[in-house]
Amino acid sequence: MFKPILLTLALGAFAMASTAQKKKSSKSAPVPVAVVKKTDSVPGAPKAYKDVITAKAKTSVGMINVHQIGLKYYFEIPDTILGREMLVVNRISKSAAGPRPQMMGYAGDGIAENVVSFEKGPNDRILLRLNSFNERSADSTSNGLYKSVRNSNIQPIVASFQVKAYGGDSSSVKSSVIEITDFMNTENEIFFFSASTKGLLGVGGIQADKSYITSVSAFAKNVEVRTVRTYSRGPVGGQPNNSTIPVTYELNSSMVLLPKVPMKARYADARVGYFARGYTDFDGDAQGVKQSAVIVRWRLEPKDEDIEKYKRGELVEPKKPIVYYIDPATPKKWVPYLIAGVNDWQKAFEQAGFKNAIVALPAPTNDPSWSIDDATHSAIVYKPSSVANASGPNVHDPRSGEIIESHINWYHNIMQLLRNWYMIQAGPLDARARKPKFDDALMGELIRFVSSHEVGHTLGLLHNFGSSSTVPVEKLRDKAFVEAHGHTPSIMDYARFNYVAQPEDGISEKGIFPRIGDYDKWAIQFGYRWMPEFKTAEDETPYLNKLIIDSLSSNKRLFFGGENLYTDPRSQSEDMGDNAMKASAYGIKNLKRVVPNLITWNREPNEGYEKAGEMYKEVIKQYTLYLGHVIRNFAGNYTTFKSVEQPGGLLAPVPYATQKEAMKFINDQFFNTPTWLINKQISDVTGANPVNTIGNLQYVVLMRMMGSDIFVKMINREATDPVKNYTVMEYLKDLKMGVWGELYKHQPIDIYRRNLQQIYISNAIKTFVATTEIVMTNQLGGINIYMNPDVTKSDGASIMRAHLISLKTDIKKAIPVATGLTKLHLQEMVRKIDVGLVPKTLVTPTP
Repeated sequence: MFKPILLTLALGAFAMASTAQKKKSSKSAPVPVAVVKKTDSVPGAPKAYKDVITAKAKTSVGMINVHQIGLKYYFEIPDTILGREMLVVNRISKSAAGPRPQMMGYAGDGIAENVVSFEKGPNDRILLRLNSFNERSADSTSNGLYKSVRNSNIQPIVASFQVKAYGGDSSSVKSSVIEITDFMNTENEIFFFSASTKGLLGVGGIQADKSYITSVSAFAKNVEVRTVRTYSRGPVGGQPNNSTIPVTYELNSSMVLLPKVPMKARYADARVGYFARGYTDFDGDAQGVKQSAVIVRWRLEPKDEDIEKYKRGELVEPKKPIVYYIDPATPKKWVPYLIAGVNDWQKAFEQAGFKNAIVALPAPTNDPSWSIDDATHSAIVYKPSSVANASGPNVHDPRSGEIIESHINWYHNIMQLLRNWYMIQAGPLDARARKPKFDDALMGELIRFVSSHEVGHTLGLLHNFGSSSTVPVEKLRDKAFVEAHGHTPSIMDYARFNYVAQPEDGISEKGIFPRIGDYDKWAIQFGYRWMPEFKTAEDETPYLNKLIIDSLSSNKRLFFGGENLYTDPRSQSEDMGDNAMKASAYGIKNLKRVVPNLITWNREPNEGYEKAGEMYKEVIKQYTLYLGHVIRNFAGNYTTFKSVEQPGGLLAPVPYATQKEAMKFINDQFFNTPTWLINKQISDVTGANPVNTIGNLQYVVLMRMMGSDIFVKMINREATDPVKNYTVMEYLKDLKMGVWGELYKHQPIDIYRRNLQQIYISNAIKTFVATTEIVMTNQLGGINIYMNPDVTKSDGASIMRAHLISLKTDIKKAIPVATGLTKLHLQEMVRKIDVGLVPKTLVTPTP
C-alpha cells in the first residue's frame, strides 16, 4: 500500500512470540548406516560415520541431530535442511551481576537475531551463510530481476566447517556431520552478542578459559544451545569502567527452522498502526524501485475441517493458537492478572473470525524439555528490576513478517509507576488510590491493563496516540458513555486514566481504566483476517484499501495517529479528548484536589515524608503534561494519511480559533502564577522551594513557546496558506500581554512574574543567535526530540527585534510609576534588551 510504517530494529523493540511447545528430545538414537562417501588418506577427509559418531555419543534427535562425545559437539545436518533458512535468536538466560543500562541486560533479554542457512561447499565442507532480505525481487522469469538482485547481493559466508563424516544410504536421508565445538567456544555475532549490544552492556573480549558449552539439544523444529561465557569488563552505556573483574553470562541460542514457504505477507498501511518490515522492492514499480513494508503478525489459519465455517462467518478456533506462558519467577499473586491481560484480547480476535485465538498459561512444571529462553515459546518474563517500565518486543520471520515468538518484559518497579499515575490522575475519583500502598486487587487490575497493552505490541500493534482525540471531552464525564465505551478507543494509546472525570460524575473504574476498544478490534481484523481468496499480498491491496476507507468513513473512532507526528496535537502521549484546553482544565481541577491531600494520602507509620515529596513531583509532571498538550496546538498540523480514493489533503493547519483558545489557556492557567502549587505544609516537610519549582516550569514552557520552531512554521504558513492564520506578530502580541500584563495596569510585579519576565527576555534574545538547537520536550507531553530551525535565516529575527523595541518602549513608560523591586526589575529588563539588541561584532586583535 502507501506510506508504510517501518519497524525500527532497535534493541528491545522487536515484538511477539510463538506458542508451539517443542517435542522432548531423545537421549539416544539409532546410529545411521555407514558413510556413503569413501574415505582416503587426505588429511581432514571424512571418516566412516561409526568412527566419528561412536558408541559413546549421546544423541539428541531433531531437525538437526546433535551428538555429544565428551566435550565435543557435532551437528548431523540432513540434506533436506541444506539451503533452508533458520532464525537464530540469542538471549540472556542468566544475567551478569553489576551495573547495566536501563531496560537492558536482564535475564530473558534478546541480544541478537540472525537468519542463517547451511549449504554444501567444495572440498567436503559445509558453509554457514548469513542471509539478508533488504532487497528483493520475486520475478524469476527469464527477463525478471530476481537473478540480477541475487547477483548483486551475495550473502556472506560467516563460517566454514570440515565434514567429519557422511551419514545415510539409499534408503534414508543423507547427512553431513560437522563439529561445532570450536565455533561455539569462540566469539561470534551469529550465536552470541551483537556488536552493538556488547557496547551497550560493556561486554569486552571473551575469556575462553572461563567459558564453556552447557548443553546442545535438538528438537523437531529447533536446536537449543546453552553456554556460560565470561568476558572482560568494558564501559557500560559509555560510562568509564573502573573494574577489572570480568562479567559472566549464561546465554541461550535458539536455531528455529523457518517455514519452507513463507506465510503470505500483508502490506503495511499508514492508516492502521502495525510494526512493519521494510525492504527495497524491485518488482513494485515497472519504472523504478519501491520501498515496501509488510506488517508483523502471527500466522492464524482455520483448521482444515473448519475452512467452510470460517468462510460463512462462523467463529472457529485456529490451527495453532497464540500461547503466552507466565514466567515461573513471577510473584504468584500477580499471575492471574497477567493471564487476564492476555486473554482480554480474545474478543478482538473474534472480529477477525477466530475464537480462543490467544491464551496465557502458567509455565509447565517438571518438564525438563521446556525452557523460557526457547525461541519457540512466548512468555511474559518477570524482571526483578528497579526499572519502572514494561515492553513488548517480538521475533519475526523477516521474509513475511510472521511472528515466531515474543518475550514480554515486565519489570518489577512498573508497580511504582502505576501507583503514582493512579493516585495523581484518579485519586479524586477513587478512594482506593488515596493511600501509600494499594490493595492487591487494585494493583492487580492496574497490572492487567499494562499486560494487555504490551501484548498488543507483541501482536504487531504500534502505539495509537491519536485514538483518544476521537472522544469529545464532555463525553469523558458522561458516566453511561464512558463506562460502556471507555475513555479511549484503543488500549494502545497512552491515555492512562480518565483524569477529565470529576468526583461529582460518580464514574467507576470501568470509566477510569483503559481497555481494549473499537480501534484495537478493527486493527486485529485488518491484520489477522484470513483471506484465502487472494493469492498474494498485492491481490489483497484493493480490498484492504476499500475496507479502510469504508470503516473510517463510518466510524471516526477507528482513527490512527502515530507517536512520531510531533506537530499534530491529536497524536500526543498521555493526553485525552478532542480538545486539549478543555481536558487539561479538568485535569488541573483534579490536581488542585490532590495537592492539599498529598501528605495525608502518603502517610506511613515510622516513615518520613519522602513519598509525599515524590508525589508532589508527580503532580508537577502531570501539570507540565497538560501544558505541553496545549502548546502542541501552536503552528500545529493535523496529519491524516489517505489514499488517492479519499478526499482532502494529508495536512490541515490547526484552526486560528483553536490556537487563540490555547493562548488563553496558557495565560489563565500558567502565566497567571499557578499559586495552587504553592503549599507551605508540603514545603515545610519536603524542602520543596515553590519559587524554584515554578521557575523551572516557566523556563521549560517559554523555551518551547518562544522556540524558532513555532516562529518559522507560522511565518511559512502565513506565506502559503490563504486561510486566516495565527501570525507571528499576533502570537507575540498575545504572548506579551500574558507575560507583561502589569505594565499596562501599573501593578507591582511579584517574584514569580519577575522570574517569568527575565526568562522571556533571555529567550527573545536567543532569536538573534544563528544556531540550530536540539530541543527535548519530555516534560511537555511526551519525549519529543527535534531540531529547532535557524531562525536567523527567516523573518523571525527581524520580527523579534521589532517586538523587543516595542516592549522596551512599554517598559520605559511603566518605570516612572513603579516602586521598589518592581522598578529595579524593569530598569534591569531595559538594560538586558539594550544589550541583546546590540549586534555582536567580531573584534580583530590589533597586531
